[in-house]
Amino acid sequence: MNRRLVLALALLGVAATLTGVIVARMIGGSDMALKGGTWLPNRRPVAEFHLQDLAGHEFGLPQLQGHPTLLFFGFTSCPDVCPTTLATLAQAERANPLPGTQVLFVSIDPQRDTPATLGAYLRAFSSDFIGIRGDDAALAPLLKSLSAIAVKQPLPDGGYTMDHSATLYLLDTHGRLAAVFSPPFDVSGLEDDLRHIATTGAL
Repeated sequence: MNRRLVLALALLGVAATLTGVIVARMIGGSDMALKGGTWLPNRRPVAEFHLQDLAGHEFGLPQLQGHPTLLFFGFTSCPDVCPTTLATLAQAERANPLPGTQVLFVSIDPQRDTPATLGAYLRAFSSDFIGIRGDDAALAPLLKSLSAIAVKQPLPDGGYTMDHSATLYLLDTHGRLAAVFSPPFDVSGLEDDLRHIATTGAL
């Protein structure tokens, strides 16, 4: 990854952390201390959105109901941030610190991330990871609702890459934003945080 993109992603991580802290303070302060994230004691609803899973079925708010969700925006051509995060999530998934949690990977590059491409990519990490996709218009409500960004950046060779938020979002069993985790992610720290959340029954 070039230095400009590294700097951009680092700034995104800092911004996400600051945003989480500010939001938590605005709504009354955090009532749960997390090692690698910010807990939001008052949940933030996720806006209605309409994307598709890899089988072509609609995926929206109803599919977020009934279980916690760890959501991450990314793309299969991502050189390091996305695979590193997915590898971390795969390790955490095997430890199962927050039972019933689904891992949701939202592609921000539908032009290249076909269902077949996205499916093969996710299976390299876990057969249980869920991939969803949609065009820019369909993605916009979810991105905006979670204060995330995804911007196409042209490359000198005529191709492009995607600058995007590297935040990990934890949604509760009602599909509301409950916590945000900012990179760099630490497997043991993430597992400890999720296990702590599980023991409190906060979701």
